[in-house]
Amino acid sequence: MLRRIEELMTNPTVTDVLVSPATGVWVDDDSGLHAVAGFQVSESAARALAEELLARGGRHIDQLTPIADTRLDYGVRVHAVLAPVSRSGTSLAIRIPRTRGWTLADLAGHGMMTSEIEQRLRSAIANRENVLITGATGSGKTTLLAALLGEVSHDQRIVTIEDVAELDVRHPCVVGLEARQANSEGVGGIGLGELVRQALRMRPDRLVVGECRGPELLDFLTALNTGHSGGGITLHANSLAEVPARLRALAEAHGLAASALTALTTVAIDLVVHVHRTAGRRAISQMGSLATRAGELAVVPA
Repeated sequence: MLRRIEELMTNPTVTDVLVSPATGVWVDDDSGLHAVAGFQVSESAARALAEELLARGGRHIDQLTPIADTRLDYGVRVHAVLAPVSRSGTSLAIRIPRTRGWTLADLAGHGMMTSEIEQRLRSAIANRENVLITGATGSGKTTLLAALLGEVSHDQRIVTIEDVAELDVRHPCVVGLEARQANSEGVGGIGLGELVRQALRMRPDRLVVGECRGPELLDFLTALNTGHSGGGITLHANSLAEVPARLRALAEAHGLAASALTALTTVAIDLVVHVHRTAGRRAISQMGSLATRAGELAVVPA
Protein backbone atom coordinates (compact mmCIF):
# COMPACT_ATOMS: atom_id res chain seq x y z
CA MET A 1 0.00 0.00 0.00
CA LEU A 2 2.82 2.41 0.84
CA ARG A 3 4.19 2.06 -2.65
CA ARG A 4 0.84 2.96 -4.26
CA ILE A 5 0.46 5.96 -1.97
CA GLU A 6 3.98 7.13 -2.86
CA GLU A 7 3.08 6.87 -6.55
CA LEU A 8 0.15 9.21 -5.96
CA MET A 9 2.37 11.56 -3.98
CA THR A 10 4.84 11.81 -6.87
CA ASN A 11 2.12 12.63 -9.39
CA PRO A 12 2.88 16.27 -10.32
CA THR A 13 -0.81 17.23 -10.40
CA VAL A 14 -1.74 15.83 -6.96
CA THR A 15 -1.77 18.23 -4.00
CA ASP A 16 -3.59 16.08 -1.41
CA VAL A 17 -3.95 12.36 -0.70
CA LEU A 18 -6.69 11.39 1.75
CA VAL A 19 -6.85 7.87 3.21
CA SER A 20 -9.59 6.24 5.29
CA PRO A 21 -10.89 2.64 5.50
CA ALA A 22 -14.48 3.91 5.27
CA THR A 23 -14.02 5.98 2.13
CA GLY A 24 -10.93 4.54 0.45
CA VAL A 25 -8.29 6.79 -1.11
CA TRP A 26 -9.11 10.21 -2.52
CA VAL A 27 -6.84 12.72 -4.28
CA ASP A 28 -7.08 16.41 -5.01
CA ASP A 29 -5.56 17.34 -8.36
CA ASP A 30 -6.16 19.60 -11.34
CA SER A 31 -9.67 18.19 -11.75
CA GLY A 32 -10.64 18.65 -8.08
CA LEU A 33 -11.24 16.11 -5.32
CA HIS A 34 -12.15 12.57 -6.41
CA ALA A 35 -11.81 8.95 -5.31
CA VAL A 36 -9.10 6.68 -6.71
CA ALA A 37 -11.06 3.92 -8.41
CA GLY A 38 -10.59 0.46 -6.93
CA PHE A 39 -8.25 1.56 -4.14
CA GLN A 40 -9.67 0.14 -0.91
CA VAL A 41 -7.88 0.31 2.43
CA SER A 42 -8.13 -1.95 5.48
CA GLU A 43 -7.84 -0.59 9.02
CA SER A 44 -4.56 -2.43 9.60
CA ALA A 45 -3.11 -1.07 6.36
CA ALA A 46 -4.18 2.49 7.16
CA ARG A 47 -2.65 2.31 10.62
CA ALA A 48 0.61 0.82 9.31
CA LEU A 49 0.79 3.60 6.73
CA ALA A 50 0.24 6.24 9.42
CA GLU A 51 2.95 4.77 11.65
CA GLU A 52 5.45 4.53 8.77
CA LEU A 53 4.96 8.05 7.42
CA LEU A 54 5.00 9.67 10.86
CA ALA A 55 8.15 7.76 11.82
CA ARG A 56 9.86 9.21 8.74
CA GLY A 57 9.14 12.65 10.17
CA GLY A 58 10.39 11.79 13.64
CA ARG A 59 6.93 11.53 15.21
CA HIS A 60 4.99 8.60 16.63
CA ILE A 61 1.34 7.69 16.96
CA ASP A 62 -0.31 5.23 19.34
CA GLN A 63 -3.35 4.93 21.58
CA LEU A 64 -1.83 7.36 24.09
CA THR A 65 -1.08 9.84 21.29
CA PRO A 66 -3.80 9.11 18.72
CA ILE A 67 -3.36 12.33 16.74
CA ALA A 68 -0.07 13.38 15.16
CA ASP A 69 1.25 15.75 12.54
CA THR A 70 4.64 15.87 10.84
CA ARG A 71 6.59 17.24 7.90
CA LEU A 72 8.49 15.01 5.49
CA ASP A 73 11.05 15.93 2.84
CA TYR A 74 10.17 18.65 0.34
CA GLY A 75 7.50 20.12 2.60
CA VAL A 76 5.08 17.16 2.46
CA ARG A 77 2.78 17.35 5.48
CA VAL A 78 1.17 14.28 7.07
CA HIS A 79 -1.69 14.40 9.57
CA ALA A 80 -3.07 11.19 11.07
CA VAL A 81 -5.85 10.28 13.51
CA LEU A 82 -6.25 6.76 14.86
CA ALA A 83 -9.48 4.90 15.49
CA PRO A 84 -11.62 5.17 17.57
CA VAL A 85 -10.94 8.93 17.74
CA SER A 86 -11.52 8.81 14.01
CA ARG A 87 -14.88 7.04 13.82
CA SER A 88 -14.33 5.98 10.22
CA GLY A 89 -11.05 4.22 11.05
CA THR A 90 -7.49 5.49 10.95
CA SER A 91 -7.50 8.61 8.77
CA LEU A 92 -4.60 10.29 6.98
CA ALA A 93 -4.38 13.60 5.16
CA ILE A 94 -1.20 14.06 3.12
CA ARG A 95 -0.55 17.51 1.64
CA ILE A 96 2.04 17.86 -1.13
CA PRO A 97 3.31 21.32 -2.13
CA ARG A 98 3.35 21.65 -5.90
CA THR A 99 4.35 25.28 -6.34
CA ARG A 100 7.74 25.28 -4.67
CA GLY A 101 9.79 28.29 -5.62
CA TRP A 102 7.10 30.01 -7.66
CA THR A 103 7.53 33.75 -7.95
CA LEU A 104 4.83 36.39 -7.98
CA ALA A 105 5.29 36.63 -11.75
CA ASP A 106 4.83 32.86 -12.04
CA LEU A 107 1.55 33.01 -10.14
CA ALA A 108 0.34 35.91 -12.27
CA GLY A 109 1.30 33.99 -15.40
CA HIS A 110 -0.78 31.03 -14.26
CA GLY A 111 -3.86 33.18 -13.74
CA MET A 112 -3.83 33.60 -9.97
CA MET A 113 -4.02 37.38 -10.28
CA THR A 114 -4.38 40.20 -12.76
CA SER A 115 -1.47 42.45 -13.64
CA GLU A 116 -3.08 45.24 -11.58
CA ILE A 117 -3.22 43.02 -8.49
CA GLU A 118 0.36 41.89 -9.09
CA GLN A 119 1.53 45.49 -9.11
CA ARG A 120 -0.49 46.27 -5.97
CA LEU A 121 1.17 43.36 -4.16
CA ARG A 122 4.63 44.42 -5.32
CA SER A 123 3.88 47.88 -3.97
CA ALA A 124 2.80 46.40 -0.64
CA ILE A 125 6.11 44.56 -0.30
CA ALA A 126 8.19 47.57 -1.36
CA ASN A 127 6.32 49.86 1.08
CA ARG A 128 6.60 47.36 3.96
CA GLU A 129 2.86 46.92 4.37
CA ASN A 130 1.65 44.20 6.74
CA VAL A 131 -0.35 41.71 4.70
CA LEU A 132 -3.05 39.29 5.88
CA ILE A 133 -3.81 36.49 3.39
CA THR A 134 -7.11 34.66 3.86
CA GLY A 135 -8.81 31.72 2.20
CA ALA A 136 -10.05 28.19 2.68
CA THR A 137 -7.87 25.10 3.06
CA GLY A 138 -5.89 24.44 -0.11
CA SER A 139 -6.72 27.79 -1.69
CA GLY A 140 -3.08 28.84 -2.08
CA LYS A 141 -2.50 31.07 0.95
CA THR A 142 0.94 29.65 1.76
CA THR A 143 2.02 29.64 -1.87
CA LEU A 144 1.08 33.30 -2.27
CA LEU A 145 2.76 34.29 1.00
CA ALA A 146 6.01 32.56 -0.03
CA ALA A 147 5.94 34.31 -3.40
CA LEU A 148 5.44 37.70 -1.72
CA LEU A 149 8.36 37.07 0.62
CA GLY A 150 10.51 36.18 -2.37
CA GLU A 151 10.11 39.79 -3.50
CA VAL A 152 11.62 41.20 -0.30
CA SER A 153 14.88 43.07 -0.79
CA HIS A 154 17.91 40.83 -0.23
CA ASP A 155 19.35 43.17 2.38
CA GLN A 156 16.50 42.29 4.77
CA ARG A 157 16.20 39.37 7.20
CA ILE A 158 12.98 37.30 7.24
CA VAL A 159 11.96 35.18 10.24
CA THR A 160 9.08 32.75 9.63
CA ILE A 161 7.06 31.00 12.33
CA GLU A 162 4.93 27.95 11.56
CA ASP A 163 3.14 25.13 13.31
CA VAL A 164 4.46 22.71 10.68
CA ALA A 165 6.92 24.24 8.21
CA GLU A 166 5.43 24.68 4.73
CA LEU A 167 6.73 28.04 3.51
CA ASP A 168 9.35 27.69 0.79
CA VAL A 169 10.77 31.21 0.57
CA ARG A 170 13.33 31.88 -2.16
CA HIS A 171 15.36 34.52 -0.35
CA PRO A 172 19.00 34.49 0.82
CA CYS A 173 18.31 35.53 4.42
CA VAL A 174 15.46 33.47 5.90
CA VAL A 175 15.29 31.82 9.32
CA GLY A 176 12.43 29.39 9.82
CA LEU A 177 11.06 28.52 13.27
CA GLU A 178 8.78 25.51 13.74
CA ALA A 179 6.58 24.67 16.72
CA ARG A 180 7.29 21.47 18.65
CA GLN A 181 4.72 19.09 20.05
CA ALA A 182 4.98 17.94 23.65
CA ASN A 183 6.40 14.46 24.19
CA SER A 184 4.45 11.50 25.55
CA GLU A 185 4.88 12.91 29.10
CA GLY A 186 3.31 16.18 28.03
CA VAL A 187 6.49 18.26 28.29
CA GLY A 188 8.85 19.94 25.84
CA GLY A 189 6.22 21.58 23.67
CA ILE A 190 6.98 24.98 22.09
CA GLY A 191 3.98 26.88 20.74
CA LEU A 192 3.66 29.58 18.11
CA GLY A 193 3.18 32.34 20.69
CA GLU A 194 6.52 31.55 22.30
CA LEU A 195 8.19 31.43 18.89
CA VAL A 196 6.79 34.87 18.01
CA ARG A 197 8.23 36.29 21.23
CA GLN A 198 11.61 34.67 20.59
CA ALA A 199 11.64 35.83 16.96
CA LEU A 200 11.50 39.43 18.13
CA ARG A 201 14.96 38.89 19.65
CA MET A 202 16.35 37.59 16.35
CA ARG A 203 16.61 40.97 14.62
CA PRO A 204 13.87 40.36 12.02
CA ASP A 205 13.23 42.87 9.27
CA ARG A 206 10.12 40.92 8.31
CA LEU A 207 8.15 38.83 10.80
CA VAL A 208 5.89 36.15 9.32
CA VAL A 209 3.42 33.69 10.87
CA GLY A 210 2.46 30.91 8.46
CA GLU A 211 -1.03 30.46 9.88
CA CYS A 212 -2.79 32.07 12.81
CA ARG A 213 -5.07 29.73 14.78
CA GLY A 214 -4.66 30.60 18.45
CA PRO A 215 -3.25 32.96 21.07
CA GLU A 216 -0.23 33.77 18.90
CA LEU A 217 -2.55 36.27 17.18
CA LEU A 218 -2.13 38.68 20.09
CA ASP A 219 1.67 38.29 20.14
CA PHE A 220 1.87 38.88 16.40
CA LEU A 221 -0.43 41.90 16.37
CA THR A 222 1.44 43.38 19.32
CA ALA A 223 4.73 42.97 17.43
CA LEU A 224 3.31 44.71 14.38
CA ASN A 225 2.12 47.55 16.60
CA THR A 226 5.61 48.09 18.01
CA GLY A 227 7.52 48.95 14.86
CA HIS A 228 7.75 45.63 13.01
CA SER A 229 6.48 46.48 9.54
CA GLY A 230 6.38 44.42 6.37
CA GLY A 231 5.04 41.29 8.08
CA GLY A 232 2.75 38.60 6.77
CA ILE A 233 0.24 36.11 8.13
CA THR A 234 -2.44 33.74 6.84
CA LEU A 235 -5.89 33.00 8.24
CA HIS A 236 -8.66 30.56 7.36
CA ALA A 237 -11.75 32.39 6.11
CA ASN A 238 -14.31 31.68 3.41
CA SER A 239 -14.65 35.27 2.20
CA LEU A 240 -13.32 38.75 2.77
CA ALA A 241 -16.50 39.69 4.65
CA GLU A 242 -15.94 36.81 7.10
CA VAL A 243 -12.49 38.01 8.19
CA PRO A 244 -13.61 40.30 11.07
CA ALA A 245 -15.74 37.52 12.57
CA ARG A 246 -12.88 35.01 12.31
CA LEU A 247 -10.50 37.42 14.01
CA ARG A 248 -13.03 38.19 16.76
CA ALA A 249 -13.62 34.50 17.41
CA LEU A 250 -9.89 33.86 17.78
CA ALA A 251 -9.43 36.88 20.02
CA GLU A 252 -12.37 36.16 22.31
CA ALA A 253 -11.38 32.51 22.69
CA HIS A 254 -8.13 33.68 24.22
CA GLY A 255 -9.33 36.54 26.37
CA LEU A 256 -8.76 39.50 24.05
CA ALA A 257 -11.66 41.94 24.10
CA ALA A 258 -13.24 42.92 20.78
CA SER A 259 -12.36 46.58 21.33
CA ALA A 260 -8.69 45.70 21.88
CA LEU A 261 -8.69 43.49 18.79
CA THR A 262 -10.13 46.32 16.70
CA ALA A 263 -7.53 48.78 17.96
CA LEU A 264 -4.66 46.36 17.28
CA THR A 265 -5.70 45.07 13.86
CA THR A 266 -6.69 48.36 12.24
CA VAL A 267 -3.22 49.69 12.99
CA ALA A 268 -1.28 46.48 12.36
CA ILE A 269 -2.83 45.15 9.12
CA ASP A 270 -2.52 47.27 5.99
CA LEU A 271 -3.82 44.92 3.33
CA VAL A 272 -6.13 41.86 3.31
CA VAL A 273 -5.89 39.52 0.31
CA HIS A 274 -8.47 36.75 -0.15
CA VAL A 275 -7.76 33.72 -2.34
CA HIS A 276 -10.19 31.04 -3.42
CA ARG A 277 -10.09 27.78 -5.31
CA THR A 278 -12.66 26.54 -7.81
CA ALA A 279 -12.28 23.26 -9.73
CA GLY A 280 -8.56 23.16 -9.09
CA ARG A 281 -7.92 26.79 -10.06
CA ARG A 282 -6.59 29.19 -7.43
CA ALA A 283 -7.07 32.94 -7.76
CA ILE A 284 -7.13 36.16 -5.76
CA SER A 285 -10.80 37.07 -5.62
CA GLN A 286 -10.87 40.08 -3.29
CA MET A 287 -8.63 42.62 -1.60
CA GLY A 288 -9.36 45.17 1.10
CA SER A 289 -8.38 46.72 4.40
CA LEU A 290 -9.54 46.59 8.01
CA ALA A 291 -11.30 49.56 9.58
CA THR A 292 -13.58 50.56 12.45
CA ARG A 293 -17.28 50.87 11.64
CA ALA A 294 -19.73 51.80 14.44
CA GLY A 295 -17.06 50.84 16.95
CA GLU A 296 -16.56 47.36 15.50
CA LEU A 297 -13.95 45.74 13.27
CA ALA A 298 -14.99 45.73 9.63
CA VAL A 299 -13.42 45.02 6.26
CA VAL A 300 -13.45 47.58 3.46
CA PRO A 301 -13.14 46.02 -0.02
CA ALA A 302 -10.64 47.65 -2.33
